[in-house]
Amino acid sequence: MICSLCPNKCSAFRDKNTAGGKCNIATVPRVARIAPHMWEEPPISGTKGSGAVFFSGCTMKCIYCQNSEISADNYGVDIDAHTLAQEYKRLEESGVHNIDLISATQFLPEILRSFEIYMPKIPIVYNCGGYERVETLKALEGIVDIYLPDFKYSDDALGLEYSQVENYCEMAEKAVEEMLRQTGRLTLDDEGIAQRGVLVRHLVLPNHTKNSIGVLNILKEKFGDDITLSLMGQYIPHGKALNHPKLSRKITKREYEKVLNHLIDLEIEGFAQELKAADESFIPLWNYKAE
Repeated sequence: MICSLCPNKCSAFRDKNTAGGKCNIATVPRVARIAPHMWEEPPISGTKGSGAVFFSGCTMKCIYCQNSEISADNYGVDIDAHTLAQEYKRLEESGVHNIDLISATQFLPEILRSFEIYMPKIPIVYNCGGYERVETLKALEGIVDIYLPDFKYSDDALGLEYSQVENYCEMAEKAVEEMLRQTGRLTLDDEGIAQRGVLVRHLVLPNHTKNSIGVLNILKEKFGDDITLSLMGQYIPHGKALNHPKLSRKITKREYEKVLNHLIDLEIEGFAQELKAADESFIPLWNYKAE
C-alpha cells in the first residue's frame, strides 16, 4: 500500500514484505512484548495491570525515547492478525483491566482486522505519541474506548528537532479534539479504573519548563475542563539524548515543581507522577516470543 496512516504522509510503499516510510517497517504487526503491565497511570494499570501490547516501529523518532530498541531499531516478533486476536483473548483471561495498544498506528489495517476476529469485552486503550491524523483516528471509532495520547510540545521547532516531525502542535491538537469527540472526557468506575475517555500525557524534559507550561496552556485554552492530564517526571536520557547539551540529564525537582505548580494554578484535573519513576527498572524487557 501507499502509506498515509500518520501525519508524516510519507507516501511510501509498504506491504507485508516491504518496509518503508518514517517508521521503516512492513505492514505485518511486529510486537516486542505482550503482557500485563503495572506501570501505566493508576486508572489504566489499576490493581490487575493493563494488557499491554508493545508494537515495534514508530511514526515519530524521538531522540530521547526510552524504548528506542523497538521504536527506532524495530526489534520484535512478526505476528498476524489472528495471533494478535488470540493474544487479546489471552490477556483478557489473565484478568487485566484493558487491552493497551502501544504505538500501533503503523499497523492499523491489520489491527482493525484483529478486532474483526475477536473483540475483547474489556476496554481498548490506544496509547500513542499524539502525532495522529484525524482521518486515521476515525477508523478506530467504536473500537477504542480510552485514548492515551502524549502532548509533547508547544513549540513545533522542538517537535522537528527532537522527534523529526513537522507541525506537531497542530496535529496533536486536532488529534485530541477527535479523541474527545469519540469518547468524551475520562470516566472511571467505582474502583477508579478508566472505562472511557481521554487521558493526555505530558513528559517534562530537562531545560524545557517553558515548553511544558506552554503545553498546559494549550490544553486548558483549547479543551478546558474536558481534559484529564498525566504529568510525567520519568525522563531518563537515552540514545542521542545522552550527548545532547540540553537533554543529557534527568529533570530536577525544581523544574518539575515549576510545571506542577502551573498545572495546579490552571486547575487541570489529573495525575502527577513521582520523580522516583525516573528509574531504568521501569523499562520493560523486550522478551515476547510468538508461539
